[in-house]
Amino acid sequence: MRIESMTSILDRSRPRLTTTAIGAVHLQGAGGNWTTVGRRRRGGRRVRRKREKRKAKSLGLRVGTLNVGTMTGKGRELVDMMQRRKVDILCVQETRWKGSKARSLGAGFKLFYHGVDRKRNGVGVILKEEFVRSVLEVGCELEEKEKFWLDLDEVMQSIPRSERVVGADFNGHVGAGNRDDEEVMGRFGIQERNAEGQMVVDFAKRMEMAVVNTFFQKRQEHRVTYKSGGRSTQVDYILCRRCNLKEISDCKVVVGESVARQHRMVVCRMTLVVRKMKRAKAEQRTKWWKLKKEECCMTFRKELRQALGGQEVLPNDWTTTANVIRETGRSVLGVSSGRKVDKETWWWNEEVKECVRRKRLAKKKWDTERTEESRQEYREMQHKVKLSGKGQTRSLR
Repeated sequence: MRIESMTSILDRSRPRLTTTAIGAVHLQGAGGNWTTVGRRRRGGRRVRRKREKRKAKSLGLRVGTLNVGTMTGKGRELVDMMQRRKVDILCVQETRWKGSKARSLGAGFKLFYHGVDRKRNGVGVILKEEFVRSVLEVGCELEEKEKFWLDLDEVMQSIPRSERVVGADFNGHVGAGNRDDEEVMGRFGIQERNAEGQMVVDFAKRMEMAVVNTFFQKRQEHRVTYKSGGRSTQVDYILCRRCNLKEISDCKVVVGESVARQHRMVVCRMTLVVRKMKRAKAEQRTKWWKLKKEECCMTFRKELRQALGGQEVLPNDWTTTANVIRETGRSVLGVSSGRKVDKETWWWNEEVKECVRRKRLAKKKWDTERTEESRQEYREMQHKVKLSGKGQTRSLR
């Protein structure tokens, strides 16, 4: 054992102790080299503790992509699906909403979307609450096929290589097998490759990315992303940097959800090393809006006049006056809890949940049986879900 250094410093955390001696002590023996920190106090003994290296935290993520057909009336249903399927980030296509905005969907989930002037096309990303603060920029352009790929190339070249995933409905078949394309895709696609699918593969090669869906062997049903009538195809893909492919442990299509009629959600599970983010503190606010009520307003005036000593004229000291007003407001009007409230999902209750659950079961039955009776049952449940949401809206009016 040898003592490297010993320094006497002022210990401000303990007023009764005037000095503390701190030194680094190296111990060598069985089990290798160890470093401890010794602390010696006057009249006391040295306490040693092992110095440990901080381990980087790993974060497990489930990222998905889904062509929703339209976002209108589906926000809370998508949140319910993401919670049940434990999806953290969901890329959505064909939102059919105009403009570039962000909207809360409830339960802490938030949608960032971008659309054209007409109510067609449009894309977006739905994030869980803990990832919302990480959003830096939102925006995208979607035009003809050729210009789309040129624009996408420019966007990808401007994105740092630390950004990992692209999820989209590319409307192309990359096909089964990966001959001559082993660096960008696996063997587990479906059907034959078409021209649009070749564009996806060429894009992956240019950007040094990989088509994640094709690297994991799944049943045929868990590879099909689009199903309509007698057609079953794979057109929705998740792409990642080739160097980050080792971070992805699984990728498959989720079967049995009824949010979208034809497309299915693709989900991949990935593990990232991240720094722990500080949780935002809840801020309590005085309920000043209660002053709109005549009764609350009269009570507030009465209490404020008493707090100011019964004077009609306010004191010259504004700081004192402001403090009195704040304290009176808190005591008379009360304060909020500071917790976030789902402003747009008040209508999501047990009745609506049950309708959505029955619609999901009807969709499963229709996918399995493909009979006119099961199809009619599914359409009826879709209609009931819409009516239940509208009924809750009318009951508030």
